[in-house]
Amino acid sequence: MTLSVTHLSTADTDGGSARSAYRIHDGLRRRGHVSRMLVGYKHSNDDDVATVSGSRWLQRADEIANRITQAAGAQYLLVPSALRTLRHPWLAKPDVIQIYNIHLGYFSYLSLPALSRRAPIVWRLSDQWPTTGHCAYSGACERWRTGCGACPDLATFPGIGIDTTALAWRLKRRVYARSRITIVAPSSWTESAAKASPLFAGCAVHRIPNGLDLDIFRPMDRGAARDLLGLPREPKAILFSAQIAADNPRKGTDLLRRALGLLGPRTDLMVLIAGKGAETWQGSLPQRTISLGYLRDDSLIATSYAACDLLVAPSSVENLPNTILEAMACGRPVVSFDVGGVRDAVQHGETGLLANAGNVGALAAAIAALLDDDAARARMSAAALALARGEFAAELQAKRFESLYLSLVRRAAA
Repeated sequence: MTLSVTHLSTADTDGGSARSAYRIHDGLRRRGHVSRMLVGYKHSNDDDVATVSGSRWLQRADEIANRITQAAGAQYLLVPSALRTLRHPWLAKPDVIQIYNIHLGYFSYLSLPALSRRAPIVWRLSDQWPTTGHCAYSGACERWRTGCGACPDLATFPGIGIDTTALAWRLKRRVYARSRITIVAPSSWTESAAKASPLFAGCAVHRIPNGLDLDIFRPMDRGAARDLLGLPREPKAILFSAQIAADNPRKGTDLLRRALGLLGPRTDLMVLIAGKGAETWQGSLPQRTISLGYLRDDSLIATSYAACDLLVAPSSVENLPNTILEAMACGRPVVSFDVGGVRDAVQHGETGLLANAGNVGALAAAIAALLDDDAARARMSAAALALARGEFAAELQAKRFESLYLSLVRRAAA
């Protein structure tokens, strides 16, 4: 059966959630299905991707409305292009509507009941925003379990100006209850959080890990990769990669700086930084630091993994980031904090090393241990590659979604 699936995502190729969404979209097309994406911001040349707004002036209106409603605590309730979204031909008669990050001001979640009357909705979670009163990651706060309110951090992304979190939480519960929603979690952490959320009571929750194109993310010679990037061949290298590589507390930039400070000067080591603002790291570490800039092309991103000896993922709060899976698929072990769903991939002592969350000394020790033990690094590299190939292939992900969609379509037709 050929399926028609329409995806709603903040973007198509810019950012981790967007890239995950695009890979699902592309994987479905490769399996012969009709797949289209409606996005807030388009970056690719894909004819099967279109912006929700359809024009720069309406997109600008969305951005202005978002700033106003965020300040007023009315997060994503007023989106000028929302009516156009409901009238879009790609949402007229799809078999399934799949949504990802629907926050960031291009879509109103008030539209979910209307959309779910047209087709079953599959919500692939990228963070905790769907289950909270405003934030994408709750950190140590557990108020999302009981109704939010008295928010301890209104500024945390995406921030709001007035504490309306209890009201937003109740509104989400009402909207979800009137919608046909199936939840997909990419990690054990998001799966547990979704099942614990009162907002998703009655929703089926499935776990489908992210998938990668293993023809792109694959091992290649380290020396050849460094030649392509213009890097010296001799020193060992660690890589830190994030969409925002400058001051990014959630991705642990402050913690990584402290950990690398504890390592001290090492002439046999260089630190590679990839992402927006990577150049801000220059001169801030005791080791030689090289900015790779913001890498958008998957082949170039894969080359950056091949050029390093290990990836460091020091996030303070995390789902299961693409960077970890991509590095492993390129045969590189990972050093990370034990947060969120990271241990689904970074199996301590097998595919990398884990440090207790926030323990900078333990993170520094793990980096040093893996850098200085060539045999352990080679063993973990092989195990990381095997796990990536066995569990995180794009084709496997597409098959899993296809199976879920078919079950939902058959149920809707019964």
